Amino acid sequence: LLYFFPPSFFCSDAICNFVICNDSSLHNQPIIFNPDFFVEKLRHEKPEVFTELVVSNITRLIDLPGAELAQLMGEEDPKLPGTNSTASGFFRSLMSLKRKEKGVVFGSPLTEEGIAQVSQLIEYLHKNLRAEGLFRVPGNSIRQQILKDALNSGTDIDLDSGDFHSNDVATLLKMFLGELPEPLLTHKHFHAHLKIADLTLFDEKGNKTSTPDKERQIEALQLLFLILPAPNRSLLKLLLDLLYQTAKKQDKNKMSAHNLALMFAPHILWPRNVTANDLQENITKLNNGVTFMIKHSQKLFKAPAYIRECARLHYLGSRAYTSKDDLDLLATPGSKELQPLRSQKRSRLETCNQEETQQRTEEALKELFRHVHNMPDSAKKKKLIRQFNKHPTALTPGSDVPTSPAPRRTRSRSFSGLIKRKVLGTPVILERKSRDATPEPERVSKENVHLLQKCGSPAHMSQAKLKSLEGQKEESCRRMRAHLLSKDSSSL
Repeated sequence: LLYFFPPSFFCSDAICNFVICNDSSLHNQPIIFNPDFFVEKLRHEKPEVFTELVVSNITRLIDLPGAELAQLMGEEDPKLPGTNSTASGFFRSLMSLKRKEKGVVFGSPLTEEGIAQVSQLIEYLHKNLRAEGLFRVPGNSIRQQILKDALNSGTDIDLDSGDFHSNDVATLLKMFLGELPEPLLTHKHFHAHLKIADLTLFDEKGNKTSTPDKERQIEALQLLFLILPAPNRSLLKLLLDLLYQTAKKQDKNKMSAHNLALMFAPHILWPRNVTANDLQENITKLNNGVTFMIKHSQKLFKAPAYIRECARLHYLGSRAYTSKDDLDLLATPGSKELQPLRSQKRSRLETCNQEETQQRTEEALKELFRHVHNMPDSAKKKKLIRQFNKHPTALTPGSDVPTSPAPRRTRSRSFSGLIKRKVLGTPVILERKSRDATPEPERVSKENVHLLQKCGSPAHMSQAKLKSLEGQKEESCRRMRAHLLSKDSSSL
């Protein structure tokens, strides 16, 4: 599907995977292919439903007690390490003093305007990834202050002029992240990241091993990133893309994914106003977690397939699914109550086709019966009616068509009976009751099938055939009258 989006839509990171069409006729308005269209639609239009959908799948992967789950949902204030300790209060107060002076960009809450300013630094660093010790070697403090003031004032900066070094820009980027009021991955997600780092594989006996379960970790991070605030998610994607490309050039810059994680974990994941002593038990988990994000950054900003399906069904389907387990249950072969979605659609389609075919067949039979019922009285008509009566009830016409046989004409099997009726006018004895009785319904015989195939529909009983039947009747009557007259004349 192709959708048009205004330029402001890109800043909210509503699109993670996109392809830009360079058609000259659409130069001012790019065409975007968005595979997560329904996911983003649900996130913006019904955030509560979207959050419940994502969190229900997060709790399927990691164990979050009631308090930690409430913190993730934003129902309680996060309880972070070091908040109740007074041992390192001096260092925390010193760090908070550094953040007192807030500018337009630095030290302020994350906004789209701030992301637009900082993206200039990220774009410049993408062109200068070969500098040895990038993000580790500090830049010149004077040049950094000039660059910081320019970003806060919103003035245009020409980073390619040669006035600034890549180390200046890299250090300033870390400074911007460190002065945010809360880490880029937010305080309420802190405990969830600790639990994701503990996801490991199980052995054959069901015991946990020390081998990380990478697939579940990727899936959990995909879900967790979906419920990040839109500005945080946008900047996180830009940052992890930069660090991923930096690690790919580690043969030149000597900065591996782990080295980069040591530089950025305190800025994007550690809670604010805490020290390394507050995180003694978890500091290795946090650093390894950021290393994992850098290595797998190209997979983390895609919504899982079942989230896409749930979001699509929310708008297009008749049933809402709350988690991946529901979709897995639908795919279970032994489930009798819930069948796979495609099988349900296929069965509904087949049922509709069968019902439509049955309805058309019944209507054709009714029309054929009406046509036979309105035919002139003849042996052919009686034979057709008897064959109709032999059909099962399911194939016989409905109650709207009169099914009672037409009154039978009295006639005799001998010429004497005909003479009595013609000359004396005496009533003729009715046919035996056994012949008048309507035969009970039987199963469809070969003769009936042949008749239906021969007759088909009322269209096959043409006017010419009806006229020929009437002509045969008149011819038989004429011959009978001639025979009677000849008999009367010979007797006289």
